[in-house]
Amino acid sequence: MLSSSPREAAPAAGRTSGIGVDSTAWRTRDIVVAAVIGVAFGVVFWAWGLVWSAVDPVFALAPWAKDLLYAVWLVPAVLAPLIVRKPGAALFAEMVAAGVSTLIGSQWGPDTLLSGFVQGAAAEIVFAFTLYRSYSLPVLVVAGIASALAAWVHDWVLYYPEVSLEVQLVRGAMMAISAALIVGFGSLALVRSLRRTGVLDGFPG
Repeated sequence: MLSSSPREAAPAAGRTSGIGVDSTAWRTRDIVVAAVIGVAFGVVFWAWGLVWSAVDPVFALAPWAKDLLYAVWLVPAVLAPLIVRKPGAALFAEMVAAGVSTLIGSQWGPDTLLSGFVQGAAAEIVFAFTLYRSYSLPVLVVAGIASALAAWVHDWVLYYPEVSLEVQLVRGAMMAISAALIVGFGSLALVRSLRRTGVLDGFPG
């Protein structure tokens, strides 16, 4: 009987143990989880659009303050990458969410897809700068703020072109605060809670 030498056996052992496997490659479970996040938040996006219009009277004296609630639309762009930790997760989850929201009947129609794209792409750039290796709280906060900045520019051009620069800057500040708290801190808190339940077993911790 011929026996393989340790040198010959090492590559096979590495393959079976997962050593040397491309950590950026998407697994089926990554696709499923990111898609589930997108679908769930697509429903949330649609519902949040109704809330967004309904609370106008509450912010009648300070309309810009409503942007403290804006970041709900940005959560998938940080939550999905934090869980699956794969290139493209931010953009994928945001686009799925935007698509579902559009299909349900978003009041912003097809522009919801454009919003999802710019928000997801902005967060994606931040994770790309870390080479998809860092998912610390500061990175999550910066990714959330980047997504908010993209949304701010998008909304300024399409919905608020006549609004003064001063008000626009205040809106941007409110959106950034919202993103830092709801998207950055919120996503991390949610993932930590899910990990305690065991739902995220098999995902990087």
